[in-house]
Amino acid sequence: MRRALIAMGMGLSLLGSTVVAGPARAASPLAVPLASTVTAAQQVASFWLADGAANLRNATPYTVETETGGERLSADIVPDGPPASIPPLEGPASPEGETPPTSGKVFFIGSDLLPHWCTGTVVHAKFRNVVATAGHCVLDVEAPMGALWKWVFVPGGHSDGTTPFGLYVGKRAYTHYDLDDLRDYDRDYAFVNVYDGVVSASPDALSDVGRLGDNVGGQGIEANQPLPSTVDVLGYPAGPHPDGSLPYTGGTLERSTGAAFAAKVTMSRMDRPVGVDSPFTGEGSLGSSWLTQYSDDSRKGYLNGITVSVSDTDGDGRYDTGISPYFDGELYGVYLKATAYWTGSII
Repeated sequence: MRRALIAMGMGLSLLGSTVVAGPARAASPLAVPLASTVTAAQQVASFWLADGAANLRNATPYTVETETGGERLSADIVPDGPPASIPPLEGPASPEGETPPTSGKVFFIGSDLLPHWCTGTVVHAKFRNVVATAGHCVLDVEAPMGALWKWVFVPGGHSDGTTPFGLYVGKRAYTHYDLDDLRDYDRDYAFVNVYDGVVSASPDALSDVGRLGDNVGGQGIEANQPLPSTVDVLGYPAGPHPDGSLPYTGGTLERSTGAAFAAKVTMSRMDRPVGVDSPFTGEGSLGSSWLTQYSDDSRKGYLNGITVSVSDTDGDGRYDTGISPYFDGELYGVYLKATAYWTGSII
């Protein structure tokens, strides 16, 4: 039996005014099989949708690597290559005032054999089938590295188990070889290819609802950019602050806005993390999107970070900082690999 969940921590320490530089080398994408066949994907979808989506409703926020600690200061980060930018993918118009349907929850079975969720975000892709999230919301970092079980994405998901735009089973994930092989948390990101969405047509049948990007659109993505002064963080925080207060439930999408800055963590193998001013708690917000140039009208922006942990940097008992890997050329190469993979329907 796989090991039970063990929450891990990261310490955040002073960086000073130095320049943080990264190696310029070819990206090392790693393909991670999820539900590789139509039959397997149908079984996964049925697992989550059965009994009125009971497993979706009973899932709890993932608690692995949610908390960091220490100080934070700004500094410069040097890109490892030329800047890159892919525009958002337009989708169907949604009523004014609604939250972006590109955000949702990724569900999976953890090492404790129970259902859990993180946050995920739809990004622009050729086949309109890619979801971005934290790498450790796809790979099980507590076991000999392999995929978390029964991985699916529900855009616009709520705690009541509804699937307003369908449920999308993961077929293959692309992450970085160094996360799998070295536990390098500068590479703690994943881009997951999902099949076309499904809903329950009857207790024993599924109905196809089409491609993910066609149904909800997709956020753009940027890499090797200067650290932005304004970042909108979108996610589903649910856990408590260190002082025990519980401002979020994880039931609805939350948004915070703050500035990004370079940081340094004391844990091994994370040399170039980025921080953002955000009050989100860690549980549930793992995988939250960091969007630049976000428009309230279009509900679109450019993905430029993914929450992999949070920190209480001033020691007041409340989290105030989210942590992400820097989006560099390595990440962009992994993203491009994912965008070239076709999935299709499971019906």
